[in-house]
Amino acid sequence: MFRPLALIVAVLATMILSPSPQANAQEGRAWVQVEAHPDLETALDRARAYAALFPEAAAFRLSSGWYGIALGPYPTDEAPIRLGALRREGQIPSDSFVDDGARYGEQIFPEDGATALAPEPATDLAADLATTIETPEPDAVEAPDEDRQQARDSEALLTPEERRELQTALQWFGFYSSAIDGAFGPGTRNSMAAWQEAQGMLEPTGILTTRQRRALLDAWKGEISAFGFTEITEAESGITVTLPLGLVEFDHYEPPFVHYRAKTDDAPRIVLISQPGDQAALYGLYDVLQTLESVPLDGPRDRGDRSFRIRGTSPKADTTVFAELKGSRIKGWMLISTPGNEARDARIIKVIEDSFSPDGDGVLDPGMAVMGAETRSGLLAGLEVRKPRLSRTGFYISPEGAVLTTVEAVDSCSRVTIDRATEATVTLADKTSGLALLTPKTALAPRAVAGFATAPARPGSEIAVPGYSYEDRLPAPVITFGTLEDVTGLNGETAYSRLALQSLPGDAGGAVLDASGSVLGMLLPAQPQGGKLMPAGVAFALSAPEIARLLTPTGVATLPTTATAPLDPAALSEQAAGMTALVSCWE
Repeated sequence: MFRPLALIVAVLATMILSPSPQANAQEGRAWVQVEAHPDLETALDRARAYAALFPEAAAFRLSSGWYGIALGPYPTDEAPIRLGALRREGQIPSDSFVDDGARYGEQIFPEDGATALAPEPATDLAADLATTIETPEPDAVEAPDEDRQQARDSEALLTPEERRELQTALQWFGFYSSAIDGAFGPGTRNSMAAWQEAQGMLEPTGILTTRQRRALLDAWKGEISAFGFTEITEAESGITVTLPLGLVEFDHYEPPFVHYRAKTDDAPRIVLISQPGDQAALYGLYDVLQTLESVPLDGPRDRGDRSFRIRGTSPKADTTVFAELKGSRIKGWMLISTPGNEARDARIIKVIEDSFSPDGDGVLDPGMAVMGAETRSGLLAGLEVRKPRLSRTGFYISPEGAVLTTVEAVDSCSRVTIDRATEATVTLADKTSGLALLTPKTALAPRAVAGFATAPARPGSEIAVPGYSYEDRLPAPVITFGTLEDVTGLNGETAYSRLALQSLPGDAGGAVLDASGSVLGMLLPAQPQGGKLMPAGVAFALSAPEIARLLTPTGVATLPTTATAPLDPAALSEQAAGMTALVSCWE
Protein backbone atom coordinates (compact mmCIF):
# COMPACT_ATOMS: atom_id res chain seq x y z
CA MET A 1 0.00 0.00 0.00
CA PHE A 2 3.05 2.25 0.15
CA ARG A 3 3.84 1.84 -3.50
CA PRO A 4 1.91 4.83 -4.95
CA LEU A 5 3.41 7.15 -2.35
CA ALA A 6 6.87 5.72 -3.00
CA LEU A 7 6.49 6.38 -6.72
CA ILE A 8 5.46 10.00 -6.12
CA VAL A 9 8.39 10.55 -3.77
CA ALA A 10 10.83 8.97 -6.21
CA VAL A 11 9.66 11.27 -8.96
CA LEU A 12 9.91 14.30 -6.66
CA ALA A 13 13.38 13.28 -5.56
CA THR A 14 14.49 12.85 -9.17
CA MET A 15 13.23 16.31 -10.05
CA ILE A 16 15.04 17.81 -7.05
CA LEU A 17 18.28 15.96 -7.66
CA SER A 18 18.79 16.18 -11.41
CA PRO A 19 16.67 18.51 -13.53
CA SER A 20 16.80 17.52 -17.21
CA PRO A 21 16.66 19.67 -20.35
CA GLN A 22 13.15 18.36 -20.81
CA ALA A 23 12.27 19.65 -17.34
CA ASN A 24 13.63 23.05 -18.30
CA ALA A 25 11.37 23.00 -21.36
CA GLN A 26 8.39 22.32 -19.12
CA GLU A 27 9.44 25.09 -16.74
CA GLY A 28 9.45 27.68 -19.56
CA ARG A 29 13.15 27.63 -20.33
CA ALA A 30 14.92 27.26 -23.68
CA TRP A 31 18.35 26.88 -25.24
CA VAL A 32 20.23 28.48 -28.11
CA GLN A 33 21.77 25.63 -30.08
CA VAL A 34 24.87 26.81 -31.93
CA GLU A 35 26.47 23.68 -33.41
CA ALA A 36 26.10 19.90 -33.78
CA HIS A 37 28.77 17.34 -34.60
CA PRO A 38 28.71 13.62 -35.36
CA ASP A 39 31.76 12.71 -33.25
CA LEU A 40 32.28 13.18 -29.52
CA GLU A 41 35.84 14.53 -29.66
CA THR A 42 34.99 17.37 -32.03
CA ALA A 43 31.89 18.25 -30.02
CA LEU A 44 33.90 18.46 -26.80
CA ASP A 45 36.57 20.62 -28.44
CA ARG A 46 33.96 23.04 -29.76
CA ALA A 47 32.08 23.09 -26.46
CA ARG A 48 35.28 24.05 -24.62
CA ALA A 49 35.87 26.82 -27.15
CA TYR A 50 32.38 28.23 -26.58
CA ALA A 51 32.77 27.93 -22.81
CA ALA A 52 35.73 30.32 -22.97
CA LEU A 53 33.24 33.03 -24.09
CA PHE A 54 29.99 31.75 -22.63
CA PRO A 55 30.06 30.19 -19.13
CA GLU A 56 26.58 28.76 -19.80
CA ALA A 57 27.81 26.62 -22.72
CA ALA A 58 26.92 22.94 -22.53
CA ALA A 59 26.83 19.92 -24.82
CA PHE A 60 24.38 17.01 -25.00
CA ARG A 61 23.93 13.75 -26.82
CA LEU A 62 21.06 14.21 -29.32
CA SER A 63 18.46 11.61 -30.14
CA SER A 64 19.93 11.35 -33.64
CA GLY A 65 23.28 10.15 -32.23
CA TRP A 66 24.97 13.51 -32.89
CA TYR A 67 26.16 15.90 -30.18
CA GLY A 68 24.62 19.35 -29.81
CA ILE A 69 26.33 22.41 -28.33
CA ALA A 70 23.96 24.88 -26.72
CA LEU A 71 23.95 28.03 -24.60
CA GLY A 72 21.54 28.37 -21.70
CA PRO A 73 19.07 27.60 -20.48
CA TYR A 74 17.32 30.98 -20.72
CA PRO A 75 13.73 31.93 -19.98
CA THR A 76 11.60 31.06 -23.00
CA ASP A 77 10.83 34.68 -23.85
CA GLU A 78 14.49 35.70 -23.45
CA ALA A 79 16.04 32.95 -25.66
CA PRO A 80 14.99 34.47 -29.04
CA ILE A 81 16.29 37.89 -27.94
CA ARG A 82 19.58 36.34 -26.89
CA LEU A 83 19.77 34.45 -30.21
CA GLY A 84 19.23 37.61 -32.25
CA ALA A 85 21.78 39.63 -30.32
CA LEU A 86 24.51 36.99 -30.60
CA ARG A 87 23.82 36.54 -34.32
CA ARG A 88 24.08 40.30 -34.97
CA GLU A 89 27.37 40.43 -33.06
CA GLY A 90 28.71 37.50 -35.11
CA GLN A 91 29.49 35.49 -31.98
CA ILE A 92 27.50 32.43 -33.06
CA PRO A 93 26.79 30.80 -36.47
CA SER A 94 24.03 32.35 -38.54
CA ASP A 95 22.07 29.07 -38.54
CA SER A 96 21.85 28.83 -34.73
CA PHE A 97 18.32 28.33 -33.42
CA VAL A 98 16.21 28.21 -30.26
CA ASP A 99 15.52 24.71 -28.92
CA ASP A 100 13.29 23.70 -26.04
CA GLY A 101 15.76 20.98 -24.97
CA ALA A 102 13.23 18.19 -25.31
CA ARG A 103 15.55 16.25 -27.64
CA TYR A 104 18.65 16.63 -25.47
CA GLY A 105 19.85 13.48 -23.78
CA GLU A 106 22.99 12.83 -21.73
CA GLN A 107 25.05 15.90 -20.89
CA ILE A 108 28.65 15.47 -22.10
CA PHE A 109 30.02 18.94 -21.25
CA PRO A 110 31.10 20.24 -18.85
CA GLU A 111 32.45 16.86 -17.88
CA ASP A 112 31.81 17.58 -14.19
CA GLY A 113 28.22 18.60 -14.87
CA ALA A 114 28.84 22.14 -13.61
CA THR A 115 26.25 24.02 -15.66
CA ALA A 116 22.81 25.40 -15.10
CA LEU A 117 21.74 21.78 -15.28
CA ALA A 118 23.98 20.75 -12.41
CA PRO A 119 22.14 18.84 -9.68
CA GLU A 120 21.10 20.87 -6.67
CA PRO A 121 22.20 19.50 -3.27
CA ALA A 122 19.66 16.98 -2.08
CA THR A 123 17.33 18.30 0.63
CA ASP A 124 17.10 16.50 3.92
CA LEU A 125 13.45 15.79 3.19
CA ALA A 126 14.26 14.10 -0.09
CA ALA A 127 17.05 12.08 1.54
CA ASP A 128 14.81 11.00 4.41
CA LEU A 129 11.98 10.04 2.09
CA ALA A 130 14.33 8.10 -0.16
CA THR A 131 15.60 6.02 2.74
CA THR A 132 12.28 5.41 4.53
CA ILE A 133 9.87 4.74 1.69
CA GLU A 134 10.02 1.84 -0.71
CA THR A 135 11.18 3.01 -4.21
CA PRO A 136 10.18 1.08 -7.30
CA GLU A 137 12.62 -0.10 -9.92
CA PRO A 138 12.75 2.37 -12.85
CA ASP A 139 10.62 1.39 -15.80
CA ALA A 140 13.07 0.57 -18.65
CA VAL A 141 10.33 0.17 -21.24
CA GLU A 142 10.00 3.14 -23.62
CA ALA A 143 6.52 4.54 -23.93
CA PRO A 144 4.78 3.26 -27.07
CA ASP A 145 4.74 5.51 -30.10
CA GLU A 146 1.57 6.99 -31.56
CA ASP A 147 -0.65 4.76 -33.64
CA ARG A 148 -1.68 5.82 -37.16
CA GLN A 149 -4.73 7.82 -36.07
CA GLN A 150 -2.84 9.55 -33.27
CA ALA A 151 -0.09 10.42 -35.75
CA ARG A 152 -2.69 11.93 -38.11
CA ASP A 153 -4.19 13.90 -35.23
CA SER A 154 -0.83 15.30 -34.15
CA GLU A 155 0.10 16.04 -37.77
CA ALA A 156 -3.10 18.07 -38.18
CA LEU A 157 -1.80 20.50 -35.55
CA LEU A 158 1.32 21.37 -37.58
CA THR A 159 1.62 24.91 -38.89
CA PRO A 160 2.29 25.48 -42.63
CA GLU A 161 5.88 26.42 -41.79
CA GLU A 162 6.36 23.19 -39.82
CA ARG A 163 4.98 21.16 -42.72
CA ARG A 164 7.36 22.85 -45.17
CA GLU A 165 10.20 22.22 -42.74
CA LEU A 166 9.47 18.50 -42.79
CA GLN A 167 9.47 18.48 -46.60
CA THR A 168 12.78 20.33 -46.58
CA ALA A 169 14.29 17.76 -44.20
CA LEU A 170 13.04 14.89 -46.37
CA GLN A 171 14.48 16.62 -49.43
CA TRP A 172 17.81 17.14 -47.65
CA PHE A 173 18.17 13.40 -47.06
CA GLY A 174 17.18 12.57 -50.64
CA PHE A 175 13.68 11.22 -50.05
CA TYR A 176 11.68 14.12 -51.52
CA SER A 177 12.16 15.95 -54.81
CA SER A 178 8.95 17.95 -55.36
CA ALA A 179 7.94 21.49 -54.39
CA ILE A 180 8.28 22.68 -50.80
CA ASP A 181 4.65 23.70 -50.45
CA GLY A 182 3.55 22.22 -47.13
CA ALA A 183 0.92 20.07 -48.87
CA PHE A 184 1.21 16.42 -47.83
CA GLY A 185 0.14 14.84 -51.11
CA PRO A 186 1.17 11.45 -52.57
CA GLY A 187 4.73 12.63 -53.22
CA THR A 188 5.26 13.70 -49.62
CA ARG A 189 3.56 10.57 -48.28
CA ASN A 190 5.76 8.33 -50.42
CA SER A 191 8.87 10.17 -49.25
CA MET A 192 7.79 9.78 -45.61
CA ALA A 193 7.26 6.05 -46.16
CA ALA A 194 10.68 5.79 -47.82
CA TRP A 195 12.30 7.58 -44.87
CA GLN A 196 10.55 5.26 -42.40
CA GLU A 197 11.67 2.22 -44.37
CA ALA A 198 15.26 3.49 -44.46
CA GLN A 199 15.33 3.63 -40.65
CA GLY A 200 15.06 -0.16 -40.61
CA MET A 201 12.66 -0.67 -37.68
CA LEU A 202 9.71 1.56 -38.63
CA GLU A 203 6.52 0.59 -40.44
CA PRO A 204 6.38 2.55 -43.73
CA THR A 205 2.92 4.08 -43.16
CA GLY A 206 3.65 7.39 -44.89
CA ILE A 207 2.49 9.22 -41.75
CA LEU A 208 5.18 10.37 -39.33
CA THR A 209 4.49 10.24 -35.61
CA THR A 210 5.52 13.08 -33.34
CA ARG A 211 8.57 11.10 -32.27
CA GLN A 212 9.54 10.34 -35.88
CA ARG A 213 9.11 13.96 -36.94
CA ARG A 214 11.35 15.04 -34.10
CA ALA A 215 14.02 12.46 -35.07
CA LEU A 216 13.94 13.57 -38.72
CA LEU A 217 14.18 17.27 -37.87
CA ASP A 218 16.82 16.60 -35.23
CA ALA A 219 19.03 14.84 -37.77
CA TRP A 220 18.44 17.54 -40.39
CA LYS A 221 19.15 20.48 -38.09
CA GLY A 222 22.17 18.68 -36.71
CA GLU A 223 23.65 18.31 -40.18
CA ILE A 224 22.78 21.87 -41.18
CA SER A 225 24.56 23.12 -38.07
CA ALA A 226 27.60 20.94 -38.74
CA PHE A 227 27.83 22.04 -42.38
CA GLY A 228 27.62 25.71 -41.43
CA PHE A 229 26.16 26.82 -44.77
CA THR A 230 26.85 30.53 -45.28
CA GLU A 231 26.31 32.79 -48.29
CA ILE A 232 29.61 34.12 -49.62
CA THR A 233 29.88 37.10 -51.96
CA GLU A 234 33.23 37.00 -53.75
CA ALA A 235 33.66 40.53 -55.12
CA GLU A 236 37.05 39.70 -56.64
CA SER A 237 35.78 36.68 -58.57
CA GLY A 238 32.26 38.02 -59.18
CA ILE A 239 30.64 34.93 -57.62
CA THR A 240 27.96 34.65 -54.95
CA VAL A 241 27.50 31.15 -53.54
CA THR A 242 26.55 29.34 -50.34
CA LEU A 243 29.42 27.25 -48.95
CA PRO A 244 29.69 24.82 -45.99
CA LEU A 245 31.96 26.96 -43.81
CA GLY A 246 31.66 24.40 -41.05
CA LEU A 247 33.77 22.12 -43.28
CA VAL A 248 35.90 24.51 -45.36
CA GLU A 249 37.57 27.89 -44.94
CA PHE A 250 39.10 30.44 -47.29
CA ASP A 251 42.70 29.71 -48.16
CA HIS A 252 44.00 31.93 -50.97
CA TYR A 253 43.52 33.40 -54.43
CA GLU A 254 45.48 31.98 -57.34
CA PRO A 255 43.89 33.21 -60.59
CA PRO A 256 41.74 31.81 -62.02
CA PHE A 257 40.98 29.98 -58.76
CA VAL A 258 39.70 30.83 -55.27
CA HIS A 259 40.83 28.05 -52.91
CA TYR A 260 38.85 26.92 -49.85
CA ARG A 261 40.77 24.36 -47.82
CA ALA A 262 39.31 21.53 -45.74
CA LYS A 263 39.05 22.16 -41.98
CA THR A 264 39.46 18.47 -41.14
CA ASP A 265 41.06 15.47 -42.81
CA ASP A 266 37.76 14.02 -43.98
CA ALA A 267 36.25 17.31 -45.21
CA PRO A 268 36.21 18.23 -48.92
CA ARG A 269 38.04 21.06 -50.68
CA ILE A 270 36.19 23.63 -52.78
CA VAL A 271 37.66 25.72 -55.59
CA LEU A 272 35.81 28.56 -57.30
CA ILE A 273 36.68 29.30 -60.93
CA SER A 274 36.64 32.80 -62.42
CA GLN A 275 38.37 34.04 -65.57
CA PRO A 276 37.73 35.99 -68.76
CA GLY A 277 37.46 34.02 -71.98
CA ASP A 278 35.45 32.72 -74.90
CA GLN A 279 34.34 29.27 -76.04
CA ALA A 280 37.90 28.30 -76.93
CA ALA A 281 39.00 29.21 -73.41
CA LEU A 282 36.10 27.21 -71.96
CA TYR A 283 37.12 24.15 -73.98
CA GLY A 284 40.75 24.69 -73.01
CA LEU A 285 39.76 24.79 -69.33
CA TYR A 286 37.78 21.56 -69.83
CA ASP A 287 40.87 19.81 -71.24
CA VAL A 288 43.36 21.22 -68.76
CA LEU A 289 41.32 20.48 -65.62
CA GLN A 290 41.31 16.80 -66.54
CA THR A 291 45.08 16.73 -66.21
CA LEU A 292 44.74 17.37 -62.47
CA GLU A 293 45.57 14.57 -60.05
CA SER A 294 42.39 15.46 -58.15
CA VAL A 295 40.15 15.01 -61.24
CA PRO A 296 40.17 11.25 -61.94
CA LEU A 297 39.70 10.17 -65.54
CA ASP A 298 36.92 7.66 -64.79
CA GLY A 299 33.44 9.13 -64.64
CA PRO A 300 30.89 10.94 -66.82
CA ARG A 301 31.74 14.06 -68.82
CA ASP A 302 29.30 16.47 -70.42
CA ARG A 303 30.55 19.39 -72.51
CA GLY A 304 28.17 21.71 -74.34
CA ASP A 305 28.62 24.95 -76.26
CA ARG A 306 28.44 27.14 -73.15
CA SER A 307 29.18 24.91 -70.18
CA PHE A 308 30.68 21.63 -69.04
CA ARG A 309 30.40 19.24 -66.13
CA ILE A 310 32.94 16.62 -65.03
CA ARG A 311 32.58 13.84 -62.48
CA GLY A 312 35.80 11.97 -61.75
CA THR A 313 36.03 9.00 -59.39
CA SER A 314 38.89 6.77 -58.27
CA PRO A 315 39.93 4.96 -55.07
CA LYS A 316 41.63 8.20 -53.99
CA ALA A 317 39.38 11.02 -55.19
CA ASP A 318 35.78 11.86 -55.97
CA THR A 319 35.52 15.21 -57.75
CA THR A 320 32.77 17.21 -59.39
CA VAL A 321 33.51 20.21 -61.64
CA PHE A 322 31.14 22.68 -63.28
CA ALA A 323 31.89 25.77 -65.38
CA GLU A 324 29.82 27.95 -67.69
CA LEU A 325 30.48 30.76 -70.14
CA LYS A 326 28.37 33.90 -69.76
CA GLY A 327 29.28 36.75 -72.06
CA SER A 328 33.04 37.00 -71.87
CA ARG A 329 33.42 35.43 -68.44
CA ILE A 330 33.89 31.82 -67.34
CA LYS A 331 32.68 31.02 -63.82
CA GLY A 332 32.41 27.69 -62.03
CA TRP A 333 33.36 25.54 -59.08
CA MET A 334 35.06 22.29 -58.07
CA LEU A 335 34.30 20.04 -55.10
CA ILE A 336 37.25 17.75 -54.40
CA SER A 337 36.43 14.95 -51.98
CA THR A 338 37.24 11.34 -51.15
CA PRO A 339 35.19 8.18 -51.82
CA GLY A 340 32.71 7.17 -49.15
CA ASN A 341 31.18 10.64 -48.72
CA GLU A 342 28.75 10.53 -51.63
CA ALA A 343 25.62 11.34 -49.59
CA ARG A 344 27.29 14.28 -47.82
CA ASP A 345 28.83 15.61 -51.02
CA ALA A 346 25.54 15.36 -52.91
CA ARG A 347 23.93 17.65 -50.31
CA ILE A 348 26.78 20.14 -50.54
CA ILE A 349 26.66 20.12 -54.34
CA LYS A 350 22.91 20.74 -54.38
CA VAL A 351 23.30 23.76 -52.10
CA ILE A 352 26.14 25.11 -54.25
CA GLU A 353 24.17 24.57 -57.48
CA ASP A 354 21.01 26.17 -56.08
CA SER A 355 22.89 29.22 -54.79
CA PHE A 356 25.60 29.70 -57.43
CA SER A 357 25.39 33.13 -59.05
CA PRO A 358 28.15 34.09 -61.53
CA ASP A 359 26.70 37.49 -62.42
CA GLY A 360 29.07 39.72 -60.46
CA ASP A 361 31.29 42.12 -62.37
CA GLY A 362 34.50 40.81 -60.82
CA VAL A 363 36.70 38.28 -62.62
CA LEU A 364 40.09 36.79 -61.81
CA ASP A 365 42.31 37.43 -64.82
CA PRO A 366 45.09 34.86 -65.27
CA GLY A 367 46.35 36.87 -68.22
CA MET A 368 45.34 34.39 -70.89
CA ALA A 369 42.54 33.86 -73.37
CA VAL A 370 43.04 30.37 -74.79
CA MET A 371 44.82 27.81 -72.63
CA GLY A 372 47.26 25.40 -74.17
CA ALA A 373 49.99 23.17 -72.84
CA GLU A 374 52.40 26.09 -72.62
CA THR A 375 50.18 27.86 -70.05
CA ARG A 376 49.54 24.96 -67.70
CA SER A 377 52.23 25.76 -65.20
CA GLY A 378 50.77 29.20 -64.45
CA LEU A 379 47.14 28.17 -64.71
CA LEU A 380 47.34 25.20 -62.37
CA ALA A 381 49.48 26.82 -59.70
CA GLY A 382 48.23 25.54 -56.35
CA LEU A 383 46.73 22.36 -57.83
CA GLU A 384 48.62 19.14 -58.35
CA VAL A 385 48.78 18.16 -62.01
CA ARG A 386 48.48 14.48 -62.85
CA LYS A 387 51.74 13.28 -64.39
CA PRO A 388 52.52 10.11 -66.32
CA ARG A 389 55.00 7.59 -64.95
CA LEU A 390 57.12 8.18 -68.05
CA SER A 391 56.82 9.51 -71.57
CA ARG A 392 58.59 8.40 -74.74
CA THR A 393 58.38 9.19 -78.45
CA GLY A 394 56.34 7.50 -81.17
CA PHE A 395 55.46 8.23 -84.80
CA TYR A 396 52.34 7.93 -86.92
CA ILE A 397 52.32 5.20 -89.56
CA SER A 398 48.68 5.37 -90.75
CA PRO A 399 46.14 8.12 -91.58
CA GLU A 400 43.92 6.77 -88.76
CA GLY A 401 46.62 7.49 -86.17
CA ALA A 402 48.34 4.12 -85.53
CA VAL A 403 51.62 4.81 -83.72
CA LEU A 404 54.90 2.91 -83.49
CA THR A 405 56.92 3.29 -80.30
CA THR A 406 59.23 1.39 -77.99
CA VAL A 407 58.02 -1.37 -75.66
CA GLU A 408 59.54 0.62 -72.80
CA ALA A 409 56.79 3.25 -73.28
CA VAL A 410 53.93 0.78 -72.74
CA ASP A 411 55.32 -1.74 -70.25
CA SER A 412 53.32 -2.15 -66.99
CA CYS A 413 51.00 0.81 -67.70
CA SER A 414 47.40 1.02 -66.51
CA ARG A 415 46.70 3.24 -69.51
CA VAL A 416 48.62 4.68 -72.46
CA THR A 417 47.91 8.00 -74.16
CA ILE A 418 48.96 9.60 -77.44
CA ASP A 419 49.70 13.32 -77.32
CA ARG A 420 48.44 13.60 -73.72
CA ALA A 421 44.72 13.27 -74.47
CA THR A 422 43.92 10.25 -76.65
CA GLU A 423 43.85 6.84 -74.99
CA ALA A 424 45.36 3.99 -76.98
CA THR A 425 45.31 0.20 -77.07
CA VAL A 426 48.58 -1.73 -77.24
CA THR A 427 48.12 -3.89 -80.35
CA LEU A 428 51.66 -5.29 -80.41
CA ALA A 429 54.43 -5.38 -77.81
CA ASP A 430 57.43 -7.39 -78.97
CA LYS A 431 59.95 -7.37 -76.14
CA THR A 432 62.63 -9.14 -78.17
CA SER A 433 62.85 -6.40 -80.77
CA GLY A 434 61.58 -3.55 -78.56
CA LEU A 435 58.76 -2.60 -80.98
CA ALA A 436 55.22 -1.66 -79.87
CA LEU A 437 52.18 -0.72 -81.96
CA LEU A 438 49.43 1.53 -80.58
CA THR A 439 45.89 1.93 -81.91
CA PRO A 440 44.05 5.07 -80.74
CA LYS A 441 40.65 4.43 -79.13
CA THR A 442 39.27 7.37 -81.09
CA ALA A 443 40.41 8.02 -84.65
CA LEU A 444 43.09 10.67 -85.09
CA ALA A 445 44.11 12.79 -88.07
CA PRO A 446 47.89 13.27 -87.86
CA ARG A 447 49.44 16.17 -89.73
CA ALA A 448 51.91 13.78 -91.40
CA VAL A 449 52.29 10.01 -91.76
CA ALA A 450 55.69 8.33 -91.87
CA GLY A 451 56.91 7.08 -95.22
CA PHE A 452 59.47 4.24 -95.05
CA ALA A 453 62.58 4.29 -97.25
CA THR A 454 62.69 1.65 -99.98
CA ALA A 455 66.32 2.16 -101.05
CA PRO A 456 69.16 0.77 -98.92
CA ALA A 457 70.54 3.20 -96.38
CA ARG A 458 74.08 4.47 -96.91
CA PRO A 459 76.52 4.33 -93.93
CA GLY A 460 78.02 7.71 -93.10
CA SER A 461 74.92 9.64 -94.15
CA GLU A 462 73.33 12.26 -91.91
CA ILE A 463 70.22 11.33 -89.98
CA ALA A 464 67.65 13.22 -87.90
CA VAL A 465 65.57 11.90 -84.97
CA PRO A 466 62.53 13.97 -83.89
CA GLY A 467 61.60 13.16 -80.30
CA TYR A 468 60.32 14.31 -76.94
CA SER A 469 63.78 14.43 -75.44
CA TYR A 470 62.45 16.00 -72.24
CA GLU A 471 59.35 13.77 -72.11
CA ASP A 472 56.21 15.85 -71.45
CA ARG A 473 57.98 19.02 -70.37
CA LEU A 474 57.89 20.63 -73.82
CA PRO A 475 54.79 21.02 -76.03
CA ALA A 476 56.54 19.88 -79.23
CA PRO A 477 59.35 17.51 -80.24
CA VAL A 478 62.94 18.57 -80.75
CA ILE A 479 65.18 17.24 -83.55
CA THR A 480 68.51 15.59 -82.78
CA PHE A 481 71.00 15.17 -85.64
CA GLY A 482 73.54 12.37 -85.99
CA THR A 483 75.12 9.92 -88.38
CA LEU A 484 74.23 6.43 -89.62
CA GLU A 485 77.43 4.57 -88.64
CA ASP A 486 76.48 1.07 -89.83
CA VAL A 487 73.46 -0.73 -91.28
CA THR A 488 73.93 -3.72 -88.94
CA GLY A 489 74.39 -4.27 -85.24
CA LEU A 490 77.72 -4.85 -83.52
CA ASN A 491 77.56 -8.54 -84.34
CA GLY A 492 76.29 -8.08 -87.87
CA GLU A 493 72.55 -8.29 -87.04
CA THR A 494 70.57 -7.06 -90.06
CA ALA A 495 67.56 -6.16 -87.88
CA TYR A 496 69.49 -3.28 -86.32
CA SER A 497 71.61 -0.34 -87.37
CA ARG A 498 74.17 1.62 -85.36
CA LEU A 499 74.02 5.37 -84.99
CA ALA A 500 76.28 8.14 -83.76
CA LEU A 501 73.70 10.15 -81.83
CA GLN A 502 73.53 12.07 -78.54
CA SER A 503 70.03 11.07 -77.44
CA LEU A 504 68.06 11.23 -74.19
CA PRO A 505 65.66 8.59 -72.74
CA GLY A 506 62.61 10.52 -74.01
CA ASP A 507 63.82 10.18 -77.61
CA ALA A 508 63.40 6.38 -77.59
CA GLY A 509 60.71 5.27 -80.04
CA GLY A 510 61.34 8.16 -82.40
CA ALA A 511 61.68 7.76 -86.17
CA VAL A 512 65.21 7.75 -87.62
CA LEU A 513 64.96 9.88 -90.78
CA ASP A 514 67.27 10.38 -93.71
CA ALA A 515 67.76 13.75 -95.42
CA SER A 516 64.61 13.26 -97.51
CA GLY A 517 62.45 12.65 -94.41
CA SER A 518 62.07 8.91 -95.11
CA VAL A 519 62.09 6.48 -92.17
CA LEU A 520 65.20 4.30 -91.86
CA GLY A 521 64.18 2.75 -88.55
CA MET A 522 63.08 3.39 -84.94
CA LEU A 523 65.41 4.60 -82.18
CA LEU A 524 65.76 2.02 -79.38
CA PRO A 525 66.35 2.83 -75.71
CA ALA A 526 69.97 2.99 -74.60
CA GLN A 527 70.87 -0.30 -72.94
CA PRO A 528 73.93 -2.54 -72.50
CA GLN A 529 74.80 -4.73 -75.50
CA GLY A 530 75.88 -8.21 -74.47
CA GLY A 531 76.38 -7.02 -70.90
CA LYS A 532 78.65 -4.19 -72.01
CA LEU A 533 77.86 -0.52 -71.43
CA MET A 534 78.18 1.42 -74.68
CA PRO A 535 80.22 4.65 -74.92
CA ALA A 536 78.37 7.94 -74.96
CA GLY A 537 76.98 8.83 -78.37
CA VAL A 538 76.42 5.20 -79.49
CA ALA A 539 72.79 4.35 -80.24
CA PHE A 540 70.89 1.62 -82.06
CA ALA A 541 67.79 1.56 -84.22
CA LEU A 542 65.39 -1.18 -85.31
CA SER A 543 65.64 -1.24 -89.11
CA ALA A 544 62.77 -0.38 -91.46
CA PRO A 545 62.64 -3.89 -93.07
CA GLU A 546 62.48 -5.51 -89.61
CA ILE A 547 59.65 -3.19 -88.56
CA ALA A 548 57.68 -4.17 -91.70
CA ARG A 549 58.24 -7.86 -90.97
CA LEU A 550 57.07 -7.58 -87.33
CA LEU A 551 53.93 -5.67 -88.33
CA THR A 552 52.79 -8.23 -90.92
CA PRO A 553 50.75 -10.38 -88.44
CA THR A 554 48.90 -7.29 -87.19
CA GLY A 555 47.53 -6.40 -90.63
CA VAL A 556 49.07 -2.93 -90.42
CA ALA A 557 51.45 -2.16 -93.26
CA THR A 558 54.06 0.55 -93.45
CA LEU A 559 53.72 3.13 -96.23
CA PRO A 560 56.69 3.14 -98.63
CA THR A 561 58.15 6.31 -100.10
CA THR A 562 60.44 6.82 -103.06
CA ALA A 563 61.52 10.30 -102.02
CA THR A 564 65.28 10.74 -102.22
CA ALA A 565 65.77 14.48 -102.69
CA PRO A 566 67.02 16.18 -99.52
CA LEU A 567 64.56 18.52 -97.80
CA ASP A 568 65.57 21.96 -96.65
CA PRO A 569 65.82 22.26 -92.81
CA ALA A 570 62.44 23.99 -92.41
CA ALA A 571 60.58 21.40 -94.51
CA LEU A 572 62.32 18.51 -92.77
CA SER A 573 61.49 19.97 -89.37
CA GLU A 574 57.81 20.46 -90.30
CA GLN A 575 57.43 16.93 -91.65
CA ALA A 576 59.27 15.39 -88.69
CA ALA A 577 57.16 17.24 -86.11
CA GLY A 578 53.93 16.34 -87.93
CA MET A 579 54.57 12.59 -87.77
CA THR A 580 55.89 12.54 -84.19
CA ALA A 581 53.69 11.66 -81.20
CA LEU A 582 54.14 11.88 -77.45
CA VAL A 583 53.46 8.47 -75.88
CA SER A 584 52.75 8.50 -72.12
CA CYS A 585 52.52 5.64 -69.63
CA TRP A 586 50.19 6.18 -66.63
CA GLU A 587 50.01 4.34 -63.34
